[in-house]
Amino acid sequence: MLLAGEEWAARFEDYRQEAWRLETLPQYLMPQEAEELRAFRDGARIDPATVRNEYTDRLRRQAAEGRVQGRVHIVTRPLSEYLRFEFSQYYRPHLLAGERIRILDVTDRANPLEGVQDFWMFDQSEVVLMNYEPDGKQINREVFEGDVTPFIDYQRIAVAESVPFEEYVKGLDL
Repeated sequence: MLLAGEEWAARFEDYRQEAWRLETLPQYLMPQEAEELRAFRDGARIDPATVRNEYTDRLRRQAAEGRVQGRVHIVTRPLSEYLRFEFSQYYRPHLLAGERIRILDVTDRANPLEGVQDFWMFDQSEVVLMNYEPDGKQINREVFEGDVTPFIDYQRIAVAESVPFEEYVKGLDL
């Protein structure tokens, strides 16, 4: 089953304990980010402490309710322009709003999750596969119909092998 619109948004409202994401690509081509990416290229930067939008408001509310949202992004250096943009314009404000963000840098080591695709997992009971073109353009979101046990293991590995976002970016010029 493919997810879009309200059905997709409901996943983030309805989870009970945890929404968790694995990101594997060096860029995501999202049309709604195009203008912000252009501004970033032109030198515009935000103060992460002042960002308030629907996403950060939801993160704050869910954190206050004891619900967790987290992610691990697998990266290699040098960081792509998109990753520098994402780290600066999204990850910093989202972290301040309560999201648990970690980075798994595989520049100088084997990727422990080689071949695992992007996904979201909700309450360790439902997995939504995030299908992308190689360049990062989203194809669709698809509810995984099989056993979620491997995805729980992927999450465990990703968290164990990664570092907190703020530790990773300390000293980086974003």
